[in-house]
Amino acid sequence: MDYSQKISERQWNLPEKGELESRREDTYIDDIIQKAHIQRKLLENLDGIRTVFDGGAGSGRFSILLAKQGCHVTHFDISQPMIDKARELAAREGVLDRITFVKGALEDLSAYRDREFDLVMSFDAPVSYTYPNQNRVIGELVRIAGKRIMISVSGRLGSLPYLANPIQKNQFILDENADDPFVRWCVANRDQMINGFSFNKRNAEKLMADGLMGGEEEIRQYEQGGTPWCITYAFMPDELKSILTGFGVKNVSLSGPGAYGRTIPREILIRIMKDPDQRKDFLDFCYRYDSNPYVCGMGKDNLLAAGEITD
Repeated sequence: MDYSQKISERQWNLPEKGELESRREDTYIDDIIQKAHIQRKLLENLDGIRTVFDGGAGSGRFSILLAKQGCHVTHFDISQPMIDKARELAAREGVLDRITFVKGALEDLSAYRDREFDLVMSFDAPVSYTYPNQNRVIGELVRIAGKRIMISVSGRLGSLPYLANPIQKNQFILDENADDPFVRWCVANRDQMINGFSFNKRNAEKLMADGLMGGEEEIRQYEQGGTPWCITYAFMPDELKSILTGFGVKNVSLSGPGAYGRTIPREILIRIMKDPDQRKDFLDFCYRYDSNPYVCGMGKDNLLAAGEITD
């Protein structure tokens, strides 16, 4: 088993993960923007979709959405706490009978037949956490897709600004008093992160060149019993499109959810989010702006790709 899978299993099986992930849209503005974009894209592409595979489905944000639309969804995730939370939420929404829960890793989809699902989706970058197997995993996701595929991966151009902004997540905190350990950490360490920062051109050039975030340090932490963030591969837009078309996906479109939102100060974002009319208009415009191919690489965290299976 590769270290990326080992690290992912330990990171995502922390007991609190299910609950924390289920509340991200109550906690972070960038999650609101990103998930609103994906939801709209999904709902625009459900014609003829009856069966769905959700790879890295987390706490069920999109599994439950599509089950409520009448689809039969296979909710596939590496994390038992996430699955448990998704099952709880599905029961609350009355769609438990339309979701099959499976614990597994994206590196092994051998249990599924070619073209088994009308739609295959995988959001919030679990494909990027399968490094060095990310291309093979994309191929497997395409193999089991019968009509459409939609995936989001870590985007290289969108990730590079993090190396010049140690407090980037602070911009998107909806409520600084939220009961979330990472929110508390961001608020408590803001000044320290600013004062201790210096730009490292070598690190930026390395990420630009190889797309790899993490490696030896994460492996060391893992070996010492820690739960480091997953080793992550960040894709360039043309690279992702080329991989998908190489596996036979047609009409590939790319978008960068969060590209517009990341240009706006936190104070303004909060005002927008707290006004229902402004919030709706803002999310509508974000969807239009972030779908423009000229900005797709600058999505906040993820690069979103959608395409059709025609053979």
